[in-house]
Amino acid sequence: MSTTNNRLGLVEAALADGGGILRCDPAWVARSFLPTGFRLGLSEEEATVGERGFISERWLCSTTRADNEIGPPDEGLSYLRLDGGARMTLKEAVEIAGPLILGEEYAATHGHTLGRLAKIYDFGARIPYHIHQRACDAAKVGRHPKEEAYYFPEGIDLGPHPETFFGVHPYIVREGKQELLLPYLVEWNSDLILRHSRAYLLVPGEGFHLPAGVLHAPGTAVTIELQEDSDVFAFLQAKVHGKIVSKELLYKDVHPDERAARQELAVLEQIDWVISGDPYFYENRHTPPVPVEATRQPGAEECWIYYNTRKFSGKRLVVQPGAQFVSTEKGVYSILVEKGKGTYGGLEVEAGNFGLDELVVSHDRATKPLEVVNTGTEPLAVIKFFGPDINPDVPMIPQYPA
Repeated sequence: MSTTNNRLGLVEAALADGGGILRCDPAWVARSFLPTGFRLGLSEEEATVGERGFISERWLCSTTRADNEIGPPDEGLSYLRLDGGARMTLKEAVEIAGPLILGEEYAATHGHTLGRLAKIYDFGARIPYHIHQRACDAAKVGRHPKEEAYYFPEGIDLGPHPETFFGVHPYIVREGKQELLLPYLVEWNSDLILRHSRAYLLVPGEGFHLPAGVLHAPGTAVTIELQEDSDVFAFLQAKVHGKIVSKELLYKDVHPDERAARQELAVLEQIDWVISGDPYFYENRHTPPVPVEATRQPGAEECWIYYNTRKFSGKRLVVQPGAQFVSTEKGVYSILVEKGKGTYGGLEVEAGNFGLDELVVSHDRATKPLEVVNTGTEPLAVIKFFGPDINPDVPMIPQYPA
């Protein structure tokens, strides 16, 4: 009990020191199946990690562990920046001090968890065609589903393949020809499964919303992603960046009994074919910024960039040089300082400075007026990440008919 009380005391002290705001250090995540694009601010030596592959992702204020076969046990978990050399993950802090960070009501209704994962990923080649399991299938292996959304930051090289394949050609679903994909899974020797999908250009300053179970192969633009707190997936593309990857990645989060009984068909049955075959996929999933008119202030404005779902949401705030913005939100959130420098709730922040660009704003601090000041000579851009049900007024895209 005394140890728990001591750990709780560390969180209380950190919240007091930060005026209700916690600082986090970056959580670097390696992937072995693709090279990095070296655009995360690490040197080539820092980003190359032997048999683990390359540091290709940075997880932001994360309480989710990366599900890698090789890697440290805390990979993906963010650590609080604490005084005196103390070490504590944000996950532990939320678990032992949920009401203090999340608010009493939210912690009681949603558990002691942030319920979402924000990340930046940077790959030098296209991510293979894959799905993230829906709730019904993820639960069979004791995991959470993974709905996700993307934002493509401006001013960064888009890489060699700035387009993403989404879904399948609509006729495949309309005519019940889903098993056209089956031979590629059985033979497991090419990337030609992509011939049955459509590619969409990745435009800086815009994004997409993607429900779980939908086929996709993301392009090489640096992407700031917000998603459910999960790392489940099934690869359906055998040849990746010129090499054949292990077929175990097809079955990574498929229950062993279903794999034994249905083999490759078990994965096809996990696909959300309705959305994957939507002839209006772009119109129904493309997410350009939506201005938040109610919070517009002189020299500053916010836009929704993650929307069309209540499982998570997010805004991008831009404050011009010399201006300030007063922020009031409905609950706990975290931020990434994307560009510029200034102060956030009185704390110094600066983009690209790994000690100053990630914050968690507790419920009590978030729901009271908080001042954001641009102290630099360029616009200060901040991305706010919210968990489930924080923003019931998040915009929804009017759906085109299927």
